[in-house]
Parts: sequence; structure tokens; C-alpha cells
Amino acid sequence: MDGFVETALAADVTAAAVASSDAAVNEASRQADLLMGGRPVPGSPEWAAEQEGSAGQQREVATQLLHFRIVLATGLDPLPSVVGLRRWGVTWELIARAAGVTRQAAHERWGRRVLEILDRYGTGELGGPVADDEADLRKPKGGSQ
Repeated sequence: MDGFVETALAADVTAAAVASSDAAVNEASRQADLLMGGRPVPGSPEWAAEQEGSAGQQREVATQLLHFRIVLATGLDPLPSVVGLRRWGVTWELIARAAGVTRQAAHERWGRRVLEILDRYGTGELGGPVADDEADLRKPKGGSQ
């Protein structure tokens, strides 16, 4: 038994943890799709209708919000979901509603890290249609609100 215990205690679990986390995120995506009623089959009339109007983007944003909620509920790191939502142009208000917190709390929790990812060189160019809705959420340098 000591050999088994020693193996269990000494094994490098890094790759297994990453694989498990990836599987959980993929399952969260699958579950979000299921809860949204599934996606139209590419090439179908329903799919074509979504591609022509705003329904496709609305479905995608709604599915990503649902994915974010599932990720939060499972205790996974929600930062990649928040970054994705911001890249889709989702406001802090909507992210906060999905998280069940205030807009200020959502921004305080994820805003700095999202900005570090989307504007890693500090140029102010976020590389996508990120909602411009946080001027009133930023604290002045050297002080507090």
C-alpha cells in the first residue's frame, strides 16, 4: 500500500488538472447550448435566418452569458468567460446581472484583469467591440471614489 500512496502523493498532477478543467469548460459550453435549446444545424433554414439578422449574435451572447453562469456555479475560473463577453461587446451591467452582483462589484472583481488581457500593452486599443461603459467605474489614480 505504501507504493500506491507514495505514487499518489508524488505524481505530477499538472496535466491532469488542466485536462479536467478543460473538460469542465467544454461541458459547461455543451450544457449552455442545451439549455438554450440547441443550435440550428448549419445550412438549415433556421440557421440561415439567424445569419441574416441579429438573432445569431443575440443567441451567441445569450449562450455565452449562460456559459458564464454555469462556470461561476461550478467554481471554475470565470475570467476567460468575462473576457469573451467583453469582446462580444457585453456591458458590465449585463455581466453583473449574470453573476448576481452589482455592476461595480463585477468591475472590481474582473475589470483590471480583463483590461490587462485586452490591452496588454496599455495602448487603449482593446482589439474588438468592447463596450465603452466603465469610465464611471474607474477609480482616480492616487485616490478613491
